[in-house]
Amino acid sequence: MGAERNRRRRTPRRRTAGFAALVSGGVLLAGCASMPDSGEVTAVDSSQRADADSQVRVYGVPPHKGERPQELVTGFLEATTSDDPDYGTARMYLAKDKQRGWEPSWGTVVLAEPPQVQVEHNGDRDRDRDYTITLTGKQVARIDAKHAYKPEESAFKAQIHVAREGGEWRIDDLPPGLVLGLADFQRIYRSVNKYYFAELGTAGSGKGKSVLVADPVYLRKRIDPVTSTVNALLDGPTNWLDPVAATAFPTGTKVVDRRLSVDDSNALKIRLNGKGAGTNQGQCERMAAQLLYTVQDQSAKVGQVVLQRENGSQLCSLGREAARQYAPDQAAGRGADQQYFVDAQHRMVSLADGDEEARRVPGPLGDGAVQLRSVGVDRSEHRAAGVAAGGQALYVTDLETGAALGEPRVTARGGAKAGLTAPSWDGLNDLWVADQDPERPRLLRLPGGKGSPEEVQVPRLDGRITGLRVAADGVRIALLVTKDDRTSLKLGRVERHADAGRLSLSVQELRSVAPRLEQVDAVSWAGGSRLLVAGNEQGGLQQLQYIDTDGSLSNTSALPGITGVRGVAASESTAKAPALVAERDGGIVRLLPDSNWKLVTKEGSAPVYPG
Repeated sequence: MGAERNRRRRTPRRRTAGFAALVSGGVLLAGCASMPDSGEVTAVDSSQRADADSQVRVYGVPPHKGERPQELVTGFLEATTSDDPDYGTARMYLAKDKQRGWEPSWGTVVLAEPPQVQVEHNGDRDRDRDYTITLTGKQVARIDAKHAYKPEESAFKAQIHVAREGGEWRIDDLPPGLVLGLADFQRIYRSVNKYYFAELGTAGSGKGKSVLVADPVYLRKRIDPVTSTVNALLDGPTNWLDPVAATAFPTGTKVVDRRLSVDDSNALKIRLNGKGAGTNQGQCERMAAQLLYTVQDQSAKVGQVVLQRENGSQLCSLGREAARQYAPDQAAGRGADQQYFVDAQHRMVSLADGDEEARRVPGPLGDGAVQLRSVGVDRSEHRAAGVAAGGQALYVTDLETGAALGEPRVTARGGAKAGLTAPSWDGLNDLWVADQDPERPRLLRLPGGKGSPEEVQVPRLDGRITGLRVAADGVRIALLVTKDDRTSLKLGRVERHADAGRLSLSVQELRSVAPRLEQVDAVSWAGGSRLLVAGNEQGGLQQLQYIDTDGSLSNTSALPGITGVRGVAASESTAKAPALVAERDGGIVRLLPDSNWKLVTKEGSAPVYPG
């Protein structure tokens, strides 16, 4: 089977236009994609770097008369990268009986580069009747039908079949979904945090019942972003988060309006079908809270969400002030400007954003009653946990003058070479720590920070936990897992089950968050769906970068370079831009907004924010 050669250069397949041009019906800016004059395998290089101007739209071009199979498939792939709301132009490349049945929303394969196209004749058939087109490339990620991103590196291969229809070539068989190069994916899609309520079992009384958890997904940037975001929220949590998250929306709730927008009074009014209209005031407000924080992530001007019945009568409304009780970062702590670390004398000290020097904390951990290796502060900043310098004992005490140190709450097994990890508090006041005993590693939780240590099962853990940070919501935990000489970053789902009146916990479905990093040295939560990670790719230098919890690189600005990092601390609070703190060779350094890294002290270790 030979490859068909494209003997002539085709015309550009895509057009771009700014909003002003659309309004006036005027000028279209030309796309610049083209095919090589020769060569048996060609790349569909359809990338248009429109990131600099989010107002620029890209439109596909219908198939030309007399196109050959390779040109047809190339044009189809380019049309799928356009801003057509329902991929209308791309469907023109399909046979008539396939146009309605093709499901681009089924999922998306993301390749490192646009797919390579190879045209093959089908055996002994008439060369003018049908062909099979093979797409190949290096896959880097997949987006599922619920818009969830998953890093997944592998070789990619798929086939498209074309046949004659009415004298023209048309695609009559193709896989569901889309295939995009990474550059096109980044241009077309945006990351959106949907918000759902944490499922906390019997721990979900009081404040726990209103804890919102970020669930990141990828949606098209320029296709009615408010409406698409609301519809994605109503679809429910992504498959990974679903077992530990719940929605206040009744099953079957849909939006009646085809298009949603924020009005001149900064209110988002949404009419719901009958399924969503039969709720009480409390449930309606919880629905509105989910909507407000989800949409506010995309449109900061949203000040109020108004939910209505189909006839336009009001169900409930919720403004920003009233919604604060549901704020996603409410469990993160009182503030974002207080950092803690261990000083040169192995005592616990604190540092505020405006401080030049750290101060010892009140109580035994700051008085030197025990030599410390690492610390953790609860999110109310009333209590702290400290691991002794040898790593063998965990103490919990109040942060106040005259407080007693007490007996160790956890004692490590496995000798001096193992020891306990740095402790971490969730937003439910539970304390977490891992014992690095090589023979029997274990993850422990101390309910309320005072209860007896309970072992938390981690099925299919391949290695031992050498670091951990639990999210404020209490249903997600970031783990550093070491096997042999390599440490990787995993995100786990904390599930709670009641058995005979007793609550048991387990960490399920560990997933790799930073698969491209060969070695991960430190991690900290840095927001509802963002982690601050220090690590290095194979053969590369250590980098400090933000990574989203779905494994995609955060679209935040790059951080100033720093190496030799052994520990990092960032705040989960979004109240303001907090400082970053790091332990590196030579002590503690801090990065304040709009500045560079500055030395805090030449000797110090184990920096943390509350949590």
